Amino acid sequence: MTQLMQHELEKLKKQLLELSAVVEESVQFSITSLENIDPVLAEKVIAGDDQIDRMEVELEEECLKILALHQPVAIDLRFIVAVLKINNDLERIGDLSANIAERTVALAESDRIDPPFDFTGMAASTRLMLEGSLDCLVKMDTALAQRVLDLDDKVDAMHSRNFQLIKEQIRQHPDHLESLTHYLTVSRHLERIADLATNIAEDVYYMIEGEIVRHTSDWIR
Repeated sequence: MTQLMQHELEKLKKQLLELSAVVEESVQFSITSLENIDPVLAEKVIAGDDQIDRMEVELEEECLKILALHQPVAIDLRFIVAVLKINNDLERIGDLSANIAERTVALAESDRIDPPFDFTGMAASTRLMLEGSLDCLVKMDTALAQRVLDLDDKVDAMHSRNFQLIKEQIRQHPDHLESLTHYLTVSRHLERIADLATNIAEDVYYMIEGEIVRHTSDWIR
């Protein structure tokens, strides 16, 4: 590997970590905005999505530039492919956090009801998965990646229970249909963030080991 290419790859990793930090903050702020029904904080999250989009495009362009100019092979090529995939997942997580913030704004304008499910618990589990996926990226640690996947079924089960709880609440309180629907959407967004955190963990494993572990029995889910 040339010194120039090494410099470019280090720059790439720095950009990815910067995007990760911004996305993680966006998710935290969106959760806090909903916990407190704080539309001002929610609007801040929504406005910040443009920054995440710009960072995602810049990182993708940097990856494509390195592929075109240096034609990397082996582990360097694997690293860039993983960065491209993680970059896309982070941008989608940013979109989902903005979507949660939009639900906050909508709930602030409708009848106030308590969350019909354990929002704080589900949000905490989702954040733990996201933090773990980014931690395994920073430390390049496959054991940390596995811990993220171990939590995925838990969040999926939470969302399934939430669907049933909200369906029952709609039957009992049809006058709260709009607010309950917003909360169901939030549950779905949290589940999708957890799924994308799982994708990141799988891509980190690929980056380190060179194995595609999706759909394989060796990668315990």
